[in-house]
Amino acid sequence: MLSVLLWVVPVVMTATTAWRLPSLWTPDVLHRHLWMCCAGFAAALWCRVPPVKEALDSSAVTDVSALLKYTFSLAAILAGLKYIIGVYGEAGPSRHVSVSTWVSRTAHRLAITWLGLLAVLFFSVVDRSEPSVDFTTDHAGQWGAGLFLTIAYTYLAAGSGVACFQWWRAGRRAEYRSLRLGLMLMSAAMLIYAVYPAVRIITVWAPTSASDVTMRTVADSVTLTVAFLWAAGAAIPCTVVLTDRWTAWRMHRKLYPLWADLTQQFPHLILRSAGARRRETLRVWGPLSLRLDQRVHEIADGIEKLRHFATPQLLPCAQRLTENDLDPEPATEAHWIATALDNARTGRAAVSSARALPAKPLSDTRAEAYWLTLVTDAYAQVTPNAVRALHDRAGRPGAEADFTSAAVAATL
Repeated sequence: MLSVLLWVVPVVMTATTAWRLPSLWTPDVLHRHLWMCCAGFAAALWCRVPPVKEALDSSAVTDVSALLKYTFSLAAILAGLKYIIGVYGEAGPSRHVSVSTWVSRTAHRLAITWLGLLAVLFFSVVDRSEPSVDFTTDHAGQWGAGLFLTIAYTYLAAGSGVACFQWWRAGRRAEYRSLRLGLMLMSAAMLIYAVYPAVRIITVWAPTSASDVTMRTVADSVTLTVAFLWAAGAAIPCTVVLTDRWTAWRMHRKLYPLWADLTQQFPHLILRSAGARRRETLRVWGPLSLRLDQRVHEIADGIEKLRHFATPQLLPCAQRLTENDLDPEPATEAHWIATALDNARTGRAAVSSARALPAKPLSDTRAEAYWLTLVTDAYAQVTPNAVRALHDRAGRPGAEADFTSAAVAATL
């Protein structure tokens, strides 16, 4: 299982990095830092894949996979710190933000020095006569490797500790549950990455009786757990966007029956001719949010036009007809629309427009779209008998117009 995960997790992280690649060309610096964080972790994970590790360690530079692994991990954590500070702002009023900003700046200033020192120690005092199975275990008890690993792990642990604290703080105050869960998972990953280096430093200076294969398995397991938690935490907030898009697509699709009937009767309300349901579902001419907004506005314009084909008594009659429904308000509106639309199809226009449908406390277009989906569901259940019953009770606009004309003629 572990051998499979050693391939799967780097592939997933690499796919995530490729997916976020367009972030490099956006003006949003935070997205670029997040991409660099993903790329650093993906590269560090590839250094642990057995064939890649063996190829690197058997090259002209023995055990170079260890140096690359720590370098890429450092780059990922530094990018993560930049991302965190960017989210909070460079000059946050809170003390913990100020401290974290100072730690981040200090870490970035010392990064080149740290990498240079690691490279010098790696090529000068670390015994690399043979490729190692687990770098830390195979070099345990050696002062050169101990110094190299102590510096490497201390730096990584400090950066991970700051990231853990900041993500935990941000998670507690997150507005959405998915964002809160995502930040908590990322914080848990950084907590492990902060504690684990301390344990490895101890095992370097005080070797255990465990074999290098066992310690390698432990190291891979910890790293994969951290990668999984971090990737899951970074991905979960994206579910808000995906869920929002899925909801918008469903509403856009569910509004089709009402939209199609209204735009067929009033074709001048739309910019392009309406097609069949499948064609309209697959048609992509702009962002989904823009398409949903336009559909909502076109339906609203169509309903406004129907006021010229409804009698003043139609709304009260529709309310009495639907008062026993489970959700009477959308049903009332649906029956009013169906009856007025039937009048429009037969050319029965009123002398004066009926009063508008009752206003609803809808905060934005998305809320209006949700309301219209309820109306559309009820509209699909309106029967011809119900429409005829409303005609009988509320009258027809054409008859009202004829009566008014006759009354005027009689007066004259």
